[in-house]
Amino acid sequence: MNKFLGATAALLLTTTTASAVGLDRSGQSIAPIFEAGNYFELTYGRIMPDVSGTDRPIGPFPGGNDSGNVTEDYSQIGGAFKYDFNSNVSMSLIVDQPYGSDVSYPVGGSVNLGGTRAIVDSSAISLIGRYKLDNGVSFHGGLRYQEISADVNLQGFAYGGLNGYQATFGTDGATGYLVGAAYEKPEIALRVSLTYLSSIDHDLPTNEQLAGVTPAGGVNSTTRVTTPEAWNLEFQSGVAANTLVFGSIRYVQYEQTRVEPQIFDAVQPLTRPNSLTEIENGTSYALGVGRKFSDQLSGSFSVGYEAPKDDLVSPLSPTNGNYSAGIGIAYKINDQVTISGGARYIWLGDAMPETGTPDVARADFTGNDAVAIGMKIAYHF
Repeated sequence: MNKFLGATAALLLTTTTASAVGLDRSGQSIAPIFEAGNYFELTYGRIMPDVSGTDRPIGPFPGGNDSGNVTEDYSQIGGAFKYDFNSNVSMSLIVDQPYGSDVSYPVGGSVNLGGTRAIVDSSAISLIGRYKLDNGVSFHGGLRYQEISADVNLQGFAYGGLNGYQATFGTDGATGYLVGAAYEKPEIALRVSLTYLSSIDHDLPTNEQLAGVTPAGGVNSTTRVTTPEAWNLEFQSGVAANTLVFGSIRYVQYEQTRVEPQIFDAVQPLTRPNSLTEIENGTSYALGVGRKFSDQLSGSFSVGYEAPKDDLVSPLSPTNGNYSAGIGIAYKINDQVTISGGARYIWLGDAMPETGTPDVARADFTGNDAVAIGMKIAYHF
């Protein structure tokens, strides 16, 4: 039951994070390290958000302009390999895309924010070792190498003197770590794991351009950006024959993540330091149930939740909390290969993108949602 039902449980926990705290994308789960025996998996997800709003009045403009959909569809690709050296020692290599953003306000839509854009890409490789004691307790830890890059444009009357600002952040790689512990009781498919993931400091080569402020070609510098530390609590347990309950709690300390490039900071000297991102710390929750229908087929249902925070948000992240529901199915082809798939519908919380100091709401974003689909192929050997 543990291995088969776990296929749909892990997949649904992944699609739950499709629109979770801050810039979260993968959720940074280490579930593959707990698979029985030697193991390999490939995962693919596609997230299709629909986020739009209308302008508030500004200057001579009365407001009411429709922004159009400001979010782009994106894909998530991952993989993992796990190997047992003996009954007590194992290792896993996990590849994921932990953070991202694909926000782009159509030109000709919002007067206040049209043309604003934020693209963030990342990838990471985690090498994790695990040591099992004989009483069900185990400890795990390892290194995490991560690369990120970004491209930001600020455009629209809401930005005042920053209208037309552009910043390109080149790729930088850096290393952090993770540590944790788990308790398992295989006879009832019980597992509880707690993992701490460290923050990672990146020094991104930066080019900034702003008409009337920078020379042609812009100004080059280096911007220190810290991706946040996080805690992941993941759990599962059999509750009846062929029935599994599973879930997760993820806390991310996004207040550590500030982006303060040189020119952007200097343009607003009275309020420095200034950050392109202002993301609050947050917690996301997921809870689900899986059921084995036959020796080949199992399914699951889960719900997810992230509590809303301040309604005033960055235009580069124009939602505020969410809740979701998803279904998954797994088909066991043989004793080694299992294919699973899932889909999730996400209700995105209403928000008011703001600019200025003090913060001034520039638009109202309501009634938004997203759809996430995913699939996984798993091979035990």
